[in-house]
Parts: sequence; C-alpha cells; structure tokens
Amino acid sequence: MDVVLGHQPPAPLVKTVNVVLRALLPSPLGRGVREFMLLGFTGRRSGRSYRVPVTAHHDADGRYALTPAAWRWNFGGGADVAVTFAGRTTSMRGVLVDDEDVVVATYFDRITELGLRGAARQIGLRFPAGRLPTADEVAELVRREHFGVIRLGVAG
Repeated sequence: MDVVLGHQPPAPLVKTVNVVLRALLPSPLGRGVREFMLLGFTGRRSGRSYRVPVTAHHDADGRYALTPAAWRWNFGGGADVAVTFAGRTTSMRGVLVDDEDVVVATYFDRITELGLRGAARQIGLRFPAGRLPTADEVAELVRREHFGVIRLGVAG
C-alpha cells in the first residue's frame, strides 16, 4: 500500500474554484486571502496567456508553488511571471526546479510542516496509511506523480 498519493478534487469543482480565485485574488478582497496566489505568465511555445491560481507556499528561500500540472514546464530555465498575492501583483521570475533531490526535500519539508490534514488540503495529497511519509516515500511520490516545484524570485 502506498503511504502517500496525489489527490485532485473533481475537475468541475477545480474549474469553479479557479474562476472564483481568478476574480477574487486581484481584487481588494484578495488582500485577506493568503492561502492562494495567482500566477500570470505566457506559454513558452503557444504564446498563450495563463492565469493559474495555486496554493501559496513559502520558506526561508522565498515563495514557491507545488504542482504536477503540465503548465509547470513553461518555467523550465526560468520565465517572467506576474504573481498576485494578498491583493498585490508583483513582477517576478519563476524557475522550475530541475534537481529531483531538491524537489523531494521541498515536498518532504512542507508535508512535515503541514501535517496530514494540512498537506491533504494545501498540496492535494491522500495518506492511506494514516501517517506521514518518509523521505524515501516522498521521493517515490514525486517520481510517480511527476510533482514539481516552481521557485519565485526577483525579476531580473
């Protein structure tokens, strides 16, 4: 039995919540919402504009997003991104972390910090074994689910 699994809510629910967050986060009401941020960026190949709500994570190195979504590849090698957090939009640089050990450590640290309930809600995980995973189990999850980390920093 897997100790930790990726778990996404039903697609219609995600779509509805995303529509609400795209409108709420840049508004004055967005100042009170500190759990989410909105990433605005241009697709590397398509040139299409994206506005993607994500859970806001932060540590001593700054703000970051955790995602298994394919749009993360737009940040390979770095890309400009407009980050809307707490009602303010800031021009930043997003970089997809390509070192698997760093990705695993980031997920492991965040899961440990949040605990079972928080990690389930903020990262989209399930814990069938009812316990926190080991670092090796998180490494297996990252590889199996293709989880990625996008670090956000000063635009350069």
